[in-house]
Amino acid sequence: MKRLPHLLAEPDGAGPGRAVDRVLAGRLSAALARPAAQQPCWPDAERAGAVIELLHNAEPIVAPEETARLSARLAAVARGEAFLLQGGDCAETFAGNTEPHLRANLGVLARMAGVLADAGGLPVVKIARMAGQFAKPRSNTVDALGLPVYRGDIVNSPERTAAARTPDPHRMLMAYAHSASAMDLVRKLCAEGIDEPLVALAGARRNAPGEPRFDGGGRAPGPTEFYVSHELLLLDYERAVLWADSGGPEPRLSSGLAHFLWIGERTRQLDGAHIAFAELLSNPIGLKLGPSCTPEEVVEYVRRLDPHRTPGRLTLVSRMGHAQVRELLPPIVEKVTASGHEVIWQCDPMHGNTRTSANGYKTRHFGHVVNELAGFFEVHRRLGTHPGGIHVEVTGDDVTECLGGTAEITEADLPERYLTACDPRFNAEQSVELAFAIAKLLR
Repeated sequence: MKRLPHLLAEPDGAGPGRAVDRVLAGRLSAALARPAAQQPCWPDAERAGAVIELLHNAEPIVAPEETARLSARLAAVARGEAFLLQGGDCAETFAGNTEPHLRANLGVLARMAGVLADAGGLPVVKIARMAGQFAKPRSNTVDALGLPVYRGDIVNSPERTAAARTPDPHRMLMAYAHSASAMDLVRKLCAEGIDEPLVALAGARRNAPGEPRFDGGGRAPGPTEFYVSHELLLLDYERAVLWADSGGPEPRLSSGLAHFLWIGERTRQLDGAHIAFAELLSNPIGLKLGPSCTPEEVVEYVRRLDPHRTPGRLTLVSRMGHAQVRELLPPIVEKVTASGHEVIWQCDPMHGNTRTSANGYKTRHFGHVVNELAGFFEVHRRLGTHPGGIHVEVTGDDVTECLGGTAEITEADLPERYLTACDPRFNAEQSVELAFAIAKLLR
């Protein structure tokens, strides 16, 4: 693996290696010249350029051999031989990038993975929304006060002042530093074993016959594997740490910032920069599919993002909402299956079920999330395809952001511990309860 930014800075030379680098550089420039949604307007372009140049010289956060190992694991998911669990914070924050918080989030994911592995009899591939999930797409450009909207700590601050909301490119350097330290901790904890949370659910459900107990916890036995992911959103940041990768069927670029990147619902324009950028990457890629997606569009995404028909290269993440998944998902699955590509089918049951509570909080209801998952499994069982995984926003912290579950969180409870920087997350108790609900579907 050769670092592309350094090579581009060197004088042109002869030989096939330099030709490959020039071709990749040209393709990257062409991709970034396309229309790019959800990008901040830096007030000082020269300062932003200087920050990007500094990032060009930064060391990668993830190693190529780690990304290659994840690709092999995801190929098994696509073949129906494993299950994918992806989850974590909606939006990471610099202040929240602490060891206790990261331990808690990895712990609840490890606990969920254990439940799913026991139920499904399949290995569980674990990907955290961690070590880079600092940028967020937004529906509006300004908030209710007329200030620029908060776009995540990598761009600006949630504090409601004009100065705090002004996009600051220096924050990209801060995001890189926080991501690197988080990745160091992930490796350390994976080597030591992850502490799973103590979770005790109220009521008879906890001791239901034939089901494992929800209480317990402790350290997961032996080393474990976790990979990190974030949304491919802020292109000035994503293009800064890339490697030339000649190990596949054609030369591509490898992100040094994450093992897995996904494209969100707001940036999946077929003629846009995000899809074109993702086409150049050798990393496994996810793509969120909302209710407006047509089967024909999805087949075109698959054709462009998985040109060599590599099992597990592309993860299609449906986020239809509990009321629409049973109607909208089947024709998409049928069309993609007929194309012959071995994709991973993953369900994000949270974003399509977001609503605003009567007291003004963005929230989700546990029952709606479970209902969408049930519909997702029903569709795949009926069509004979593999329901390959889930993508959820969860935390090991004791928050009150989502309604329902055994704890019976109500709208009146939301203000008590509503701590998310953006969208609401299931707390540890709700997350483990969700894992047991999915376990029933896996059985």
